[in-house]
Amino acid sequence: MAKAVKLSDIAARTGVSIVTVSKALSGQKGVSEAMRAKIQQVADEMGYKQPSTYRREKEEAARARGYNLGVLIADHYLGKYESFYSHMYQQFSAEAGSMGCYCMLELVNREGERSAVTPVMITERRVDGIVVIGKLADKYMDMIAASGIPIVGMDFYTPDDGLDAIISDSYFGGYRMTKYLIDRGHRDIAYVGTIGATTSITDRYMGYLKAMQEHGLEVRADRVIEDRSKIDMVLDEENYLKLPDEMPTAFVCNSDQTAGAIINKLEAEGYRVPENFSVVGYDNFLPPGICDVRITSYEVDMKEMSGRAMEMICHKIAGESYRRGANIVGGRIVEKASVRALAASQMK
Repeated sequence: MAKAVKLSDIAARTGVSIVTVSKALSGQKGVSEAMRAKIQQVADEMGYKQPSTYRREKEEAARARGYNLGVLIADHYLGKYESFYSHMYQQFSAEAGSMGCYCMLELVNREGERSAVTPVMITERRVDGIVVIGKLADKYMDMIAASGIPIVGMDFYTPDDGLDAIISDSYFGGYRMTKYLIDRGHRDIAYVGTIGATTSITDRYMGYLKAMQEHGLEVRADRVIEDRSKIDMVLDEENYLKLPDEMPTAFVCNSDQTAGAIINKLEAEGYRVPENFSVVGYDNFLPPGICDVRITSYEVDMKEMSGRAMEMICHKIAGESYRRGANIVGGRIVEKASVRALAASQMK
């Protein structure tokens, strides 16, 4: 397949900078009409296509081909409630359907994950590409990679950057949620999440840590509260989520589900949110029935994540030499009812 023409290729042919080429092709000011015409002519001769055109053509090719896409999710992520990952799958499936592609979901159980049992979609060669939603064991991921079927990850990445993946901006999201509390007067803030259990929990903790350090705030050992085992990676309200003896004024939680569990723990002790403590979450997705408090959260842009995942997997299935590494999608703070600003006299 012919290599895609880059702006640098056009710049080298015309003897101008990449910035000038970019301005000329995008209609920006700062380029003479004569130079703009020359650059456009060279771009046409070289077969350059705007990124939006290239993506549209790939989408049209996917529709024409009707790719079969497999989606793998560990069943323990789904739990007893409607889960964040089931919602992510629905969004991705809708995106795939809009492009004329078919999605096949296969759940991975604990034993299958530990033993790296090959999923049916691979053994029977039913799919053109695979999207893995949520981290699976390294051994299992190696088995999938060995199949030779194109793979994209969603909501996790591998430490060696060997997997193309779409992730939310966990680091910046954790930072923003912590700063949100600091801006409202909170100084003694705990982080709730088991560091090292997943890449997203750890990245959100690092964002929390950055915000605390930037404002000269101490992070005591008892201000990091575990919510799950590093082995099972599933929220465990019974064995974790232990409230400290000396309480903070606020909690930054790695997910809305964990935030809901913390709120339930606080209410069981006779406290109220946000009257006594403030709590923020992440995902802006809380399954019904977990808690009654509307949680201020960092919203994940699932639609954008799904669109980028489709773009990635289509490139790979088409046989292109295509590497993106971890592709980060930003989010936004959604204010609800779980945070109260502190008066100066209440700040610790």
